[in-house]
Amino acid sequence: MGEFDLIDRYFKRPARHAALGVGDDCALLQPKAGTQMAISSDMLVSGRHFFADVDPRTLGHKALAVNLSDLAACGAQPLAFTLALSLPHVDEPWLAAFAEGLFALADVHGCELIGGDTTAGPLNICITVFGEVPVVAGSSQALLRSGARPGDDIYVSGTLGDARLALDALLGKIELPPELLATSRARLETPTPRIALGLALRGIASAAIDVSDGLLGDLGHILENSGVGATVHADIATELIAAYSGNKRATGQFCIQLSTEQWRALALAGGDDYELLFTAPPTLRDTVAQAGRASQTPVTRIGQINTEPGLHLMDRQGKPLDNTCASFDHFA
Repeated sequence: MGEFDLIDRYFKRPARHAALGVGDDCALLQPKAGTQMAISSDMLVSGRHFFADVDPRTLGHKALAVNLSDLAACGAQPLAFTLALSLPHVDEPWLAAFAEGLFALADVHGCELIGGDTTAGPLNICITVFGEVPVVAGSSQALLRSGARPGDDIYVSGTLGDARLALDALLGKIELPPELLATSRARLETPTPRIALGLALRGIASAAIDVSDGLLGDLGHILENSGVGATVHADIATELIAAYSGNKRATGQFCIQLSTEQWRALALAGGDDYELLFTAPPTLRDTVAQAGRASQTPVTRIGQINTEPGLHLMDRQGKPLDNTCASFDHFA
């Protein structure tokens, strides 16, 4: 099968929103009046970001989900995406399943494939997404990393650490019961981009980022861009690990034995969560809660922005903790 046959069979769809989609040298997008275009690109490399034998359906989902998560963190409405795909060889059942997972998520968010490229080579997936953000009275409504202010609350959506728990199990570092491995692996391989929450937080959140490389590492980007510091309640974050809180509530004990430091590391530096980490003034706590309910996304307050630079961790009793967590490094 040649390149253009492959594209026609698995990835060509009629354009629904774009002025021109797949089939020409360029696609054409026509942004609505009074909007800005939000653009982000992510690459997934076999052996670095996913296992070579991963289910292609879940890989198609995740490849788009991690990019949609960037749009969510910016408060952008998804519009379209491009796909650059390098394949060791043409495997039609693999391609059919990959496309199925990709388009299932794309259709949920009304985000259409408008172009890209395919070539022979090591398995590598690069997606670029395009979204829209309104401009009101000359001011962009995009959520940025640079808006956190001293006194702001720090929030995170959903759960933390379960994706890293699954990764450690798949790497043979820990052993999980089959049911727990299945639920944790779903968090690793099919993350949920928090688009609805990102849209609901426009005009509410002062800064935002998605949690891809670990909560503390990604919070560090907000602190650096905003010129502030933060205090994070480590034990509140740890209780957001579904495997931690769920087992504790159900049985009063853990079905896996990890140290307190290991649980904290999963929550604070696990990565691959693709939840939203954001800040907002304390006066808007009710409004933040309402945005969470409206988007059907749990949000939890885990800390506060400080005037002085630096990142401080506290336990539930308010005692300071050493920060030994390291976020994911693509070149480590």
